[in-house]
Order: sequence, then C-alpha cells, then structure tokens
Amino acid sequence: MIHNLIVIPIAVNGKNLSFILDTGVSKTIIFQTKDTDSSMLFQPKEVFLRGLGTGLSIAALQSTGNRLKIKGLVAENETLFAIEAGFFDVSSKMGVPIHGIIGHALLKNLILKINYKSKKINFYNSEKYQYKKCRKCEILSIQFHGKKPYVDIEVQIDTIGNQLIPVKMLLDSGGTDALWLFEDFKTTIKTPKKYFKDILGEGLSGVIYGNRSKIPKLKIGIFEIKKPTVSFLDTISTRVARRFKARNGSLGGGILKRFTVWLDYPNKQVMLKKNSSFKSPFYYNMSGLDIVYNGKQLVEEIVPDISNYRPRKNNLVTFSTAYSYQFKPSFKIKTVVKNSSADKAGLKDGDIIVRINNKPASEFSLNDIVNEFSEKGNKKIRMKIKRFGIEMTFKFRLEKKI
Repeated sequence: MIHNLIVIPIAVNGKNLSFILDTGVSKTIIFQTKDTDSSMLFQPKEVFLRGLGTGLSIAALQSTGNRLKIKGLVAENETLFAIEAGFFDVSSKMGVPIHGIIGHALLKNLILKINYKSKKINFYNSEKYQYKKCRKCEILSIQFHGKKPYVDIEVQIDTIGNQLIPVKMLLDSGGTDALWLFEDFKTTIKTPKKYFKDILGEGLSGVIYGNRSKIPKLKIGIFEIKKPTVSFLDTISTRVARRFKARNGSLGGGILKRFTVWLDYPNKQVMLKKNSSFKSPFYYNMSGLDIVYNGKQLVEEIVPDISNYRPRKNNLVTFSTAYSYQFKPSFKIKTVVKNSSADKAGLKDGDIIVRINNKPASEFSLNDIVNEFSEKGNKKIRMKIKRFGIEMTFKFRLEKKI
C-alpha cells in the first residue's frame, strides 16, 4: 500500500515485476525501463494511447501473446501496451520501482477479496465461490463501459443544501484521492465556495488539475461517510474520461481503503464491509508541494569509534571519529502550486530536499513526507534544499484551506 494504492507482484513472460492494481484501466500498461525492455515482449507494434491529463496522445508498443503469472494463477495470450517510463514516471511518484498498471486483465474472470488493513488479496474461482451471509455488508451492482466498472452512489454538495445527488462513478482503485467529481453546467455538480486549486495527479497524457474541496457527505448504499475530500476536475484534464456521458466522477482509494472489498467482475457486483479506518479523518497535502523520488545519493554519516578512545585529564574521554557512507533515498520538488504557502516562501520546481524540520530527507520515505505535509494545519515547516548546488533554507506554515 503506497498513497492508497495497491502494488502487487506479477511475473510477465517469466520476469518478476511490480504492478499497480487499477480497476480504472482497461488496458494492461508496462513501462519500458532497464528491467522491462521491448525484447521481453512478443510481437510488438506501434500504437498511440490517450489518457487523463492536459497533454497529447503518446506512442506505445502493443504486444500480444504474453504470459502473466501471480503464484498459481496464469493468464496466457494477454495483450500489453508498453510506454516509455519518462512519459508517465510512476516510480518517482511512489518512491519504489513500479513496472506497470493492471486492471481488467486480472479481474475479468475472478473474484478478488481485498483486505486493505491486512494488505492481502485473496483470489477465488467465480464459478465455485460462495458468499457468506453478511448483515453489515453492502452489495452494489457494477455496470461496465469500455471494460471499466461503474457504481451508483449519492453525494451531498453544500451549494444545493441537504439534497443527495445520484452520481455514476468509476470504481477506481488506481486513484489516490477519495472522490473526483466532474463539473457540468447541466447538473448540480459544482465546486463549493471553499476550495483551492491543486495538482490532483498525473495521467498518461500529463498533469491533472482541478479544485480541491470537501463535501458534507457521500452515501454508498447503507454507508454514510462524513466530510470526505473531493476534487473537482477541469474539462481539459478529463476530456477523455467525459466521453462516457453518464459518468460523474471516480470513487478512489481514499474511500475504498475504509472497507474490505469483494470485486466480482463475472457477476457484475462489488461487496463492501467497513473496517477500522471507516471513520478516519480525510487528510490532504497542505504544502502546495508535489514531491517525487529522485534516486539514491551517497550519504556520509559520522560513527563514533569507541574502540579507540583516548583517556584525558579531569576524567574526560575523547573518541576517534569514523565515517560511514551509504546510498540513501533522495527527493526533489517536482511542482510548486502557484500561490501556495511553499510558493510564497520561495521554493521552486527542481529543488533537491536536504532536510525537513531538522531531519535529513534521506531518513524519510515518500509516504512520510506526504504525511508530514498533511496532518496538521498551521504547522511550521522548515526545509533546507539544494538549488544549483547551493544549500538554502525556507520556512512556511501549512495552510488549511478547506
């Protein structure tokens, strides 16, 4: 689990790789890196793909006849689409190597029980599996469009009072946010008065922008979730997603992680049972910084060498100093949101992070840094960065805007 996303091991043509499990994709995507060059793919031919984001279509290699394996599960003759990692650098956003994204190919013939708390997935034969009776569970029908699953839920938006609005949402385990909603003048879906502009993520076709806010509640069958964060997407970033006219948005990992989820594509249904995270608060990044992994750097650490201590007068003891050198993770600022507190403080795109609140950046994970920026409004952040080889220090406070 990284940023509300599920990462699973899959062997592709005998090569062990890591994939994001994403119900929001119909095609299996593999990123071309040193671990996954085109020589491991069968019968490749060039095609073009289009996805979320503000950019253009990107070139890809379509490969047929591939073999996918997870433990005892084997799928033959699968189609993969290989793209250059530079177009869509998921690994830098996740802080660990990610080799691809898989959805429909894995889910189409099986029932998956996803336990977000124990971080386990059980795979079941759809023809033999028997559901146990569960009074505290909710079963929703799934409708498919373009091999992607959609569910009907309800949302309350404070611009129209207490009314619950029925919405059709993509069931999107590959989305880190709780909810995405598409604004449309023909409906009552509009950004609340209290919001801020933010970078919401990145799709195959570039950066995804929109307005981040909160709504009073959403209703998923018998379950009511209070004050979830919601991102209202602009029409440019979502023009591909809006081709399915009935779609109003996405239900993402920020909601799904609050349940144990049974995904049942063969029987066109999803079953939900709330877990201990159900009532957890909804956090969001209040810094205005989009941080990414920047590879590893050689870090010098001082290690006292007690084996060579030298006694001195007045009962003082001195130690000789030894140095240890290790490769540790490095992080950089990919994007600074305009007019955010970090932007006003003077931080820039491309700054290399040296320390955060007096702690070396190498001692953080990417998840740790996001949490540092998400948990408490008005929190003071002190960052030392390196810009063009020069170390600089900046201070700002996290702004609670919604």
